[in-house]
Amino acid sequence: MDKLPYRPLRFARPSTGVSCFRPRQHMPERVNQDNPAVDVMTDLRQVAAQMVSLQTPLSVALERMIKMGVRLLLVAEADGSIRGVITSRDIQGEKPLRIMEKTGSRREDLVVRDLMTLHPNLEVLLMEDVMRARVGDIIATLRETGRQHALVLDRDSDSGVDAIRGIFSLSQIGQQLGLDIHPSERPTTFAEISSALSQPQG
Repeated sequence: MDKLPYRPLRFARPSTGVSCFRPRQHMPERVNQDNPAVDVMTDLRQVAAQMVSLQTPLSVALERMIKMGVRLLLVAEADGSIRGVITSRDIQGEKPLRIMEKTGSRREDLVVRDLMTLHPNLEVLLMEDVMRARVGDIIATLRETGRQHALVLDRDSDSGVDAIRGIFSLSQIGQQLGLDIHPSERPTTFAEISSALSQPQG
């Protein structure tokens, strides 16, 4: 019997505290307003979506945002269906105070369900439009609506149903334009974006 041209690999023991690789999207570090819009879109085919449940305490949701460097979380059911979104502005703004005054509840009693934007109130961009758009078009879209984020909807070729494909973040766009912005600090302003756009592109 001929000897097979294969050999077994050796096993090793992992070090204590070993973690695992996570999906990561390699986005251009620097862009200008004429770059394709997809250059500043977080593509959920390449980066795992950050999600919380309806019953997640606000403090836990905010802690996750800070840890992951994001300002928006998708709110999902156990089966992965999207019920809405919650942002750092929702948690750190006046919404909690209004609900506490109205219901007499304590801040530690509030959960994501109390503050989130529900699915029926979500507005999304279509991937087919995004594919033809430039960074400047996305900034103009966010400026017109006064938003920090925009979700992108696409048809999932595997399931044949619509799904959230991407997320635009004004702070992410600002960073790629060359602004020094940190997720745990105040929201990006359009004045900062406009200032970046007025600078000569390197």
